[in-house]
Amino acid sequence: MINDIRKSSVDTTDTETKSRFEGISDFLRRRFVLGVGFGILVTAAFVFFSDGKQVAHTLHGFEWRLVPLILLLSLSNYLLRFVKWHLYLHWVGATPIGKLTSLVIFFSGLSMAITPGKVGEFLKPYLVRRTNDTPLAVTAPIVITERITDGVAMLVLASLGLLQVHHGWIVLVALAVFFVLFAVMLQRQAMVHSILRRFERIAVIGRRIETLETLYESTWRMFRPGRLLIAVLISTASWAGECVAFFLVLKGLGFTADWHLLFVATSTLAIATLIGAITLLPGGLGAAELSVTGLLILFMGSAVINHETAATATLLVRFATFWFGILLGLGALLISEWYLNRVAAQRSPTAT
Repeated sequence: MINDIRKSSVDTTDTETKSRFEGISDFLRRRFVLGVGFGILVTAAFVFFSDGKQVAHTLHGFEWRLVPLILLLSLSNYLLRFVKWHLYLHWVGATPIGKLTSLVIFFSGLSMAITPGKVGEFLKPYLVRRTNDTPLAVTAPIVITERITDGVAMLVLASLGLLQVHHGWIVLVALAVFFVLFAVMLQRQAMVHSILRRFERIAVIGRRIETLETLYESTWRMFRPGRLLIAVLISTASWAGECVAFFLVLKGLGFTADWHLLFVATSTLAIATLIGAITLLPGGLGAAELSVTGLLILFMGSAVINHETAATATLLVRFATFWFGILLGLGALLISEWYLNRVAAQRSPTAT
């Protein structure tokens, strides 16, 4: 009889969890479809206002043999970011999961990069919760920390590029100072816990104080100086691959492959990615495209690169570094349901 009660309790919990997950999946699926529709409209408008015929002519002269290498560099970005994701799962104390399971979950999250502010990437903590019952409060801060360390990496890469082009130093320094102050504050546990206790008196927050403390604990673990340095180095290396990919795009359009072109490609892509992230638009769509085009003309000069060529370079790099990731993520998302159900079935006897 006791076993029957336990089994009934587990079945009820599993049913509630599955129902909650299906609701979240439906919500994210709608956001994904809306994001793709918005992306198609933005891209079509961008091509239309950039003289589509001239863009098509420029594309015809592109060195298409470089495409496999460009996509490989973009893929290296995702694989290195997966390494960071898997490290974060370990650092926050999540219940261990296999690397293949973790890889499927991470790549599924890439499909949600097209949601506003990439909030859809919180799908990853939900998939982890579904896989090994790790509370969302433990793993949710990973998504935010990923964005922060990626932003720091972009600041590093942008600063390297600006050594040559000499623009925008004040903004980068201000952002760097803000990040350092934020990281230092997070490490002062006594101060943060004191602040949380003060807000505990507010009824709405007081009921969730344990969840907030868990969120902070996970964030604190990831922002330990040594771990933060490792994460930023991984992010810098991963995004540097995409900057080199953009360099190859410009080379494929006929520009001389030298150090100046590499610096221009690095600073342009890094700054444009930051701008797209700050706007919180789905995938930075619109803001990123306009930023890449405008920055290329600013850094290289209108006498060297015209608007149509800059727009063509933008379309190519956005496909290689954004839409390529969406396609990979969509593929992972399609197999994740089957794969994670299989993983759950293998562990269910133990869980029960």
